[in-house]
Amino acid sequence: MRTDLLLETIPGLDEALAAVDSFDRALVDGLLRPRPDRAADLAEFAHAVAGTPLAARVSEAAGRTAEGSAGEDDFVALAAARTALLGSVHDALMSRVEEAVGRPRDTAEAPAPESRPAMNLLTAARSWLADLARAGWRGMDHDVVSGAAPVVSAMLPDPALRRLATLLDGFAAELAASCPGTALERFPARRWADLWSRALLLTLPGAAEAPVTGTATGRLLPLGVDLHEHATAVQAQVHAVFEPTDGTAPRLVRAGTAVPKPDTVVGAGIWQLLRPHMSLLAALGEGRSMDVTAMPVTGEGDLIWSDAHARPGGSADPFVTARVALPTAADAVTAPLDRHPARIAVPVFLEGYAARQDDDGLAFTVAGHPLEVDTERIPAGPLTPEAVAASGACIALLRWDAGSYRLQPLAVETTVRKKAVALHAGGWAGGTTDKAGLKAEKAATDAVAVLRERAGRLLRK
Repeated sequence: MRTDLLLETIPGLDEALAAVDSFDRALVDGLLRPRPDRAADLAEFAHAVAGTPLAARVSEAAGRTAEGSAGEDDFVALAAARTALLGSVHDALMSRVEEAVGRPRDTAEAPAPESRPAMNLLTAARSWLADLARAGWRGMDHDVVSGAAPVVSAMLPDPALRRLATLLDGFAAELAASCPGTALERFPARRWADLWSRALLLTLPGAAEAPVTGTATGRLLPLGVDLHEHATAVQAQVHAVFEPTDGTAPRLVRAGTAVPKPDTVVGAGIWQLLRPHMSLLAALGEGRSMDVTAMPVTGEGDLIWSDAHARPGGSADPFVTARVALPTAADAVTAPLDRHPARIAVPVFLEGYAARQDDDGLAFTVAGHPLEVDTERIPAGPLTPEAVAASGACIALLRWDAGSYRLQPLAVETTVRKKAVALHAGGWAGGTTDKAGLKAEKAATDAVAVLRERAGRLLRK
C-alpha cells in the first residue's frame, strides 16, 4: 500500500470542511433569529455550493434563515447542501484511498431511492427536527427534546420507518442527557449536526430505504467483524469477499445485524445478543466460509442477511483471503446519503510493518510512512492492543478520523509463547472456550436473566 499518498494534502478539503463548520456554528446558536456573525456564517456556507445545482435554492434558504423566516423546506435545503459538501470530502478521500490501495472499484452507480408519497409520521419527524434547529443546541431544553418521543413510538412498529426511528431515538437520548443547552460549555457540533442533517434528509419519502438490486449466490469469505455499540443497541458488521458462482469478479460485501440491548450488557457478553440473529458470526468464529444462495443484496454491497439463504462452507482462513482474494476484489459503491468521511471503512491487509508505541498512541510504519492505529475500536475479545503492537501482519479497516487516515485492526498475526497465532476481533462472536470469554459471557447471561425476571414480574403486575 502506498502510504505516502495517504499523507499528502488533498486540495480543497480544508475549505469544504470549513464551510461545514460555518453552518454547524449557526446551528449551535439556533436558526430562529441568527446573530449577525451567524448570518455571515450562513452566507459563507451558501457560497461554498455556488456553481452547483444547489446554489440558487441554498442561497434562498440561507437568506430566509438569516432573516428568521425560514421554513422546513429551507432547512431541508441547508441539510442537503451540508450533506453534499461532506459527500465531496468523502469522494476526495476515497479517491486517494483507491489510489493508495490499488484495488479495482465497482463502476456501477448506487440506485437513487424511489419517490413515495409523504407520510404523516415523516412530516411529524421533520417538524420536530425543524423546531430543534430553531432552538439550536444552546437553546434546547427537555420540552423541545421530548417532542421526539411520540414520533419515535409511532414509527418503531413499522419496519420501513425503523431506521429513522432508531436514529431519532438515539439522537434525542444524547440531547436529553445534555439538557439544558445553556448549561453546556462545549458542544459536539459536528456530530449533532451530522445526526440532525441525516435525520432530516431521511424524512424525505423513500430516502430511508436501501433498494435491493439483485441477489448473491456464491461463496462468502469473511475478513473480520466491526462492532458498533450504543447504550441501547449494538450492531455487528462483517466485512467479506464474495466470490460469485457465475465466475464474475469477486467483490467486497458487508453483512450486518443489529439488536437492542440493556445498558448493563457490555464487553464480550454482547456477542450472545447478536449470535442468534446471524449464523455468519458462528462461521467467522470458527474460521469457515459461508455458501449463500439468492441472498438479497443492495447496490452498495450490503447483504440483506437471512439464515434461510446461507449454509456453512469449508474452512476459510481470513489471512489467506486477505493475501489472495482481497487484492482483486472490487470495492462497493457508496449510496448518496452515505457519502460521509465518518463512513469510510475500507478493508486492507498489511504486513512487514514496524510498530511504534509512544505517549501519542500506536502507529505502524508502512513503506516508510507512519499510519496511526485506533486500538480503542477493538471490542472485548482475544484481540488486544498489546497483541496488535506485537503483530507482524494485520487485517484492518482504513478509516479517516480527526483529519488523518487511521487503521482499525480486525485481526492480527502475532507470536504468543513462541507460537505463531492469529487473533481476531470477532474471535468470540460464535462462542468461545477461552476462560476470560466464558467468564464475561456468564456475567452477561446472569445480567440478562435478572432483567428478564424483573420484566416478567412487572408484566405480571
